[in-house]
Formats: sequence, structure tokens, C-alpha cells
Amino acid sequence: MTADPLALYVHWPFCLSKCPYCDFNSHVRESVDQARWRAALLRDLGAAAQETAARPLTSIFFGGGTPSLMPPETAAAVISRAAEHWPFADDIEITLEANPTSVEAQRFSDFRAAGINRVSLGVQALDDASLRFLGRRHTAAEALAALEIAAAAFERRSFDLIYARPGQTEAGWRAELEAALALAGDHLSLYQLTIEPGTAFHGAYARGDFALPEEDLAGALFETTQDVLAAAGMPAYEISNHARPGAESRHNLIYWRAGEWAGVGPGAHGRLTVAGRRTAFRQARTPEAWLQRVERDGHGTTERTALAPAEAAVEALMMGLRLVEGVDLDRFRALTGGDLAAFVDPAGLERLIEGGFVERADGRLAATAAGRQRLNAVLAMLLPG
Repeated sequence: MTADPLALYVHWPFCLSKCPYCDFNSHVRESVDQARWRAALLRDLGAAAQETAARPLTSIFFGGGTPSLMPPETAAAVISRAAEHWPFADDIEITLEANPTSVEAQRFSDFRAAGINRVSLGVQALDDASLRFLGRRHTAAEALAALEIAAAAFERRSFDLIYARPGQTEAGWRAELEAALALAGDHLSLYQLTIEPGTAFHGAYARGDFALPEEDLAGALFETTQDVLAAAGMPAYEISNHARPGAESRHNLIYWRAGEWAGVGPGAHGRLTVAGRRTAFRQARTPEAWLQRVERDGHGTTERTALAPAEAAVEALMMGLRLVEGVDLDRFRALTGGDLAAFVDPAGLERLIEGGFVERADGRLAATAAGRQRLNAVLAMLLPG
């Protein structure tokens, strides 16, 4: 497994405000000591490098939070230090997540100069009423301006939209998708709105402050998404992600293909082979706890766990079945040390195949379009216990 590509995830935990639907590890702080944070990220990066073999780094992903709030100098320092620890692949992908406020958009050229070569914008909707409902701080006009600036600064770019919003119709979503395609580069991420525990929307939804589309309409919105994007030459390669061929997110593919990555920053996760075992790493979650741990111990890791074969199998299936290509069963065997039959419910697998929800062919297990739309139910039937 150590011959696999290696990726690096860097978590910047700060946001200007907390969106009501968001359950990511993001935090609002009045001020951030930028020099202190830069030093801590670089120190934690060095500790992560000690856990890995010196093989080429194929991607770096700055996620959050809102990493476009960090100074471009911090991104440049992390990229430069990473290059000291690992040889870079010739086509390394270096992605920055960003929000399309006018202030951040003006800094895109600085991030490009820092080494970022791909940007992912959290647009989320193309009308102001929906943006207000979603708690976004930008307007539709600011989003359009940011997309234009991003197109000038980055050859590779993507942006997110959220659908299945209250009151949304098939016709309305189709029109929004057509508008998005006119603005898109080579990649779009299209997420169905879900209500996550611990978010502001969780309480508001429970109180009846708003209603989501019924299940049949939500399913129709998903199918509309697949049809419109496929017809435009940007088919789904993962449940929520669409790209022109060759423009898929290389970094995220490493997650979905059960690859290896190091995680740096508050709450970051990693998966690396250590002493022949696939090992899960987790960093301290809150910014203050992580910062103190790095300054005291030289790293922010609070947990490192060698995964049992069954745990590695569950992860590989949960992630890999999100992909249209599915799970490579030879790789699955190398990862877990056993065949698929050792980790799944055989009767459940047979029912899923007969029902047209999964397919097993050409050395792969893949969820069909119908299966990906109902992946939680598919996994519940597939995995024992």
C-alpha cells in the first residue's frame, strides 16, 4: 500500500460566521494570531512527514472552515515546507476552498502566486433569497464576480451548489443548473441539503420553521441533476460531484479510493500505512486545544489507531461505493487482507444485485445510479450488523 499516491490535507478552522446547515469543524473567532498559526501548521506538517515514506505528493488540499481567510503567505509557507518534506508529482493538484466575498476574491491572484492551482468556491445558490436562507454572507452578484475573478486566476476551478431547498421545484432547479453550467469551469459539486445534528438548522427544522421537499421530489431533483449535467458533458463521477473527463478532484479521489493522506490542522484526519497496518490519525478538534498541543508536543495528533481488517473494509465500501467506478476488488483485497465475501452479508449482496442497486463485474463492485441515490440503505443491507 505504501506505493500508493500520497496526499496532504490542511485544515484552516476559522470562518466569518457559522452557516446554519454546516456541521464541519469550523469556528468563529474575533481575532487570529496569524504568525502563531503559521508556525504551528509548519511544525505539525513536519511531524506528519515523519510518519510517511518519501514518495511523491500528488495533491494538497486547504479545507475548512474558510481557508481563503488565511494570509496567502501562510499557504505559500505550507506549500514550500511540504516541498522540503516530499517530492512533488509533476502534475500536483493544490486546491483552496474559498467563499466568494469580494474581499477574498481580490486575493485570488495572491493565492495563485503562492502555488494554489485549483480553487473550489462555496457559492451554494444563485439567488439572494436562497443565500439568505442558507446563512451565506455573500450575494448572488458577489458570487458571479468571484467566479469571474477565479476564472482569470485559475485554470482549474469548481463551485458548490446546495439543492432540495425549501420550496424548490424541478423546473427551478433545472434553470439554476443551466445557469451554473454557463459559469462553470470543469467541475461542479452539487449537494442535497441534509439536516445534521448540532447545526442551527437541526433545531429550526425540528420546530417546524421550514420544510424540506418530500422524498419523491428530492429524488426527482437528484435525477434532474444527473440528466442535466450528463447532457452537458459533465457526468457524475461521485454521488455529489460532476466533472468533465480528466477534471475530477484528484485529492478527493484519494479519499474515495481508500488511498493515503496526512492530515494537518484542527480536527484533521489521516490514513497512512504504519508498520504494515492501515492507521487512522485524528488531530485535536478545537483550534485552541490543537494549537496548545502542537506548541507543547510538536504535533496535534490525539489519536492513532491501527484499523482492523473489518474496519478498513467498512471504510473502503462506504467511500468507494460513492464513486460511479465503485470499489476495485483487487485493491480491496490488498487493503483488508481478505475477499469481499469475508466482510459483507452474502444474502444482502445478492438482493442488492437482483434489485439493480449494485453491480459486480470486471473486478469491481459498484452501486448503480439507483443505488447511489439510496446509498445509506444499500450499505445497511450490505454490511453485517
